[in-house]
Amino acid sequence: MAPPTEHEDSTGQAGVLLVNLGTPDAPRTPEVRRYLREFLGDPFVLDIAAPLRWLLSQLVIPLIRAPKSAEAYRQVWDERGSPLLAYSLDLRDRMREELPLPVELVMRYGSPTIAAGLEALARAGVRRVLVAPLYPQYAESSTETALVAVREAAARMKDTPSLSELPPFYEAPAFLDAWAAIGAPLLADFEPDHVLFSYHGLPERHCKKLDTTGRHCFASADCCERIVEANRDCYRAQCFATTAGLRARLELDDSNSSIAFQSRLGRTPWIRPFTDEVLVELARDGVRRLAVFCPSFVADCLETLEEIGIRGREAFREAGGEELILVPSLNAEPAWVEGLAGMLRERL
Repeated sequence: MAPPTEHEDSTGQAGVLLVNLGTPDAPRTPEVRRYLREFLGDPFVLDIAAPLRWLLSQLVIPLIRAPKSAEAYRQVWDERGSPLLAYSLDLRDRMREELPLPVELVMRYGSPTIAAGLEALARAGVRRVLVAPLYPQYAESSTETALVAVREAAARMKDTPSLSELPPFYEAPAFLDAWAAIGAPLLADFEPDHVLFSYHGLPERHCKKLDTTGRHCFASADCCERIVEANRDCYRAQCFATTAGLRARLELDDSNSSIAFQSRLGRTPWIRPFTDEVLVELARDGVRRLAVFCPSFVADCLETLEEIGIRGREAFREAGGEELILVPSLNAEPAWVEGLAGMLRERL
């Protein structure tokens, strides 16, 4: 992870820029195709040779996946539009109530844009911007690309603001406590046989290239069991750390909970185990009531509501399971609002 971009000048009004991933403007094929082209065209996301990236991101994948993805978005779109955008705007509004300073929400891809958010803060007199990527675990394809995009947009402004950053909060007590506050009552009521912690997946190469030694990542079955210098920026290791923190708070262990990774794309090796396969295996192994947490997301979105809440539930039932519940994400729940506000205050 790159060191924080924090300028010496601490004068001037402070403001917060919340950054989330992004969403299409509408659940229709043209809008989804445009969104996919922007997302997949990012070299941090599709980190392959530029000519091949252009071919895949601008032609092959959008043409093939956009119609199917548009149908998936239609299943979760509601009167407020995209759930990710709606919940993120709710969080922005709650942060404005909690913090006595300007707060804007932007998306790395799509709208509202990073440039528009920075300009809005500038109009409010902000000279010091605390950038808060809403990704608990660090990855170049999420956290780093957001920070780079903010730096580049800030550099293009007439009066460049100073920037500081909220670091990954994968094991921050405020983050873990908020998840526990939401999940514990649901688990007590549902009484699941098993709890699955499902995280967004990454290609293995994204983890390997951040191994500072070149000898640790995937060298053993337990390489992610604890954070050491070699894997301090490893997304998978940070997911394991989040799981450990939540298990402790929810009084779970290896016998009644497990970890998996969802949303893989393409044929290159992705981090395992795969959520879609684990759901089927759990059902076939006799798990009848399954609760799923998705702690790599702080707002419900396509990957939680449709991939887990609809398709995942159907796959689990078809394999013999009785019921799967998706534990709602943090969204703008009071425990998360209070926790995030506290983390931002510490950085300010």
